Formats: sequence, structure tokens, C-alpha cells
Amino acid sequence: MFGSTVLEVAVGLTFCYATVALIVSTVQEALASALKMRARGLLEGIKSMLNDPDFTALARTLYAHALVNPHGNPAQPGQEHIGAKPSYIKPEHFAIALIDAVQSIPGDYDQLGRDIDALPDPQIKRALQSIYQRAGGDMARFQASVESWFDSAMERVSGVYKRRSMMISVLLSLLLAALFNIDSIHLFRTLWAHPSLAAQIGAAPATLNPQALQMLWTLPIGWEQFPPALDRQFALSVAGWALTASTALFGAPFWFDLMKRTVQIRGTGPKP
Repeated sequence: MFGSTVLEVAVGLTFCYATVALIVSTVQEALASALKMRARGLLEGIKSMLNDPDFTALARTLYAHALVNPHGNPAQPGQEHIGAKPSYIKPEHFAIALIDAVQSIPGDYDQLGRDIDALPDPQIKRALQSIYQRAGGDMARFQASVESWFDSAMERVSGVYKRRSMMISVLLSLLLAALFNIDSIHLFRTLWAHPSLAAQIGAAPATLNPQALQMLWTLPIGWEQFPPALDRQFALSVAGWALTASTALFGAPFWFDLMKRTVQIRGTGPKP
């Protein structure tokens, strides 16, 4: 059975990491909303998918469709007006908008094939010709294939967005760790020598409230001397900041769930 010191240290560390991850995720979400990061990522993905990097051809026509951009302003069609661009597009809406942008006679499948052959972009023409031939004259099947094509493209966009978000999370958590001197190495050493510092943490709050911040400040974090001396101890602190920053990659839900389990082990466990 684990000793009480191990459990107290585990509770203190997991609560600190959970709070840091929660602060980072809140700040990151605020930045994503303020900078329209999802809308920008979606726009770049569709421009790449439709081979329209200048946003002057098929991608621009697509974004003018009411199903894709119902709140768009026809007087502001350019990509610089990102505030009017959607952050999410349903695959069926994308397929309908793309078909409407290409075809000249609605519902005429044979004419749709001729319209695809007349597209000026050879890359998009080959892609749509392949989908058109495989559909076998069925408009519903053609639309479903376009939806699958869109889903595949959006998986790549989501992967790029997730990698970018992870990088932002690490940078934000590193900044937070340096700003408040959240040194994992110092935190572990202090809690190991004085486990009573973490004994006041009884349960993991689900939100970032004053009680959570008060519990956080019971842990050995913060600056005792600023600016710090550039010595061996400072180098060790930088390593501790980097370790703290890396824990944000797991996300706040992971650390809060781990802490709840640790608190249950430390206490009497849930009532039957």
C-alpha cells in the first residue's frame, strides 16, 4: 500500500497540473475565438482542397452560397472579412454548394458532367471527373462522394489545427509556469519534505473558481526573489518550468480525473 507521503505528493502535483491545464485551455479558447482560428483554418483548408489559394475562383463562389455561409455579407466577399466566415460546415451543405457552384442546369446529371469538363482548374476537374464517373449517373451517389471527399480533407485540416493547438498550449503553459514560477522539480521536493502542504486539497473543483485558486496558492509556487540569479538553481528551475509545460498536453480532464482517483485512494473511498 502506498504511504501517505506518496499520496499527498500525488494530490499536490496533479492538482497543480490540472489547474495549469485548465487556465491554459481557457486562455487558448479565448484566443481561438478572438483570432477566429477555427474559421481561418477551415478557410485555408477549403482553399487548399479546391486549389484556390488566392480565393478568387471556386472557393470564393462556394463561400458565397447561403448553405455554407448563411450570415455572409455579399458586400464583403473577401477572405479579409474573416469575422463573417463560418467555423464549421456540414458535409452535405458543402456538397450541395459545390454542385450548385459547378452545374449550370440544376438536376441535370449529364449537363453536370459537361460543366465539370469545362472547369478551368485541371486538378479540381480530374477530382470531380473521377467522382462523377464512379457515381454512375446517380446524383445522390455523386453528392455522397463529394461529402466523403470533404470529410477526408477536413481530417487533414483538423490534424493541422490540433498540432497548432498543442504548440500554443505548450507555449502558454511555459509562459504561465515562468510567470508564476511553477517549478515541478521544486514542487516535488517541497511536497516530499512537507506533505502537509497538499493535505488541504480535499476535492478537485470542476471549474476555475476562487476556491480553486486559493487551494493552488497553498502549494509551494511563486517567486521568492525576483529577478532570479542566473545560476545553477535557475537552470534547474527552467527545467522544472519545461516539465510543467509538458503536462498541459494531457489536458485538464485527464489531470482532474487522476486527482479524483488519487483523493479517493487517500480517503475512505466512495460510500457504498
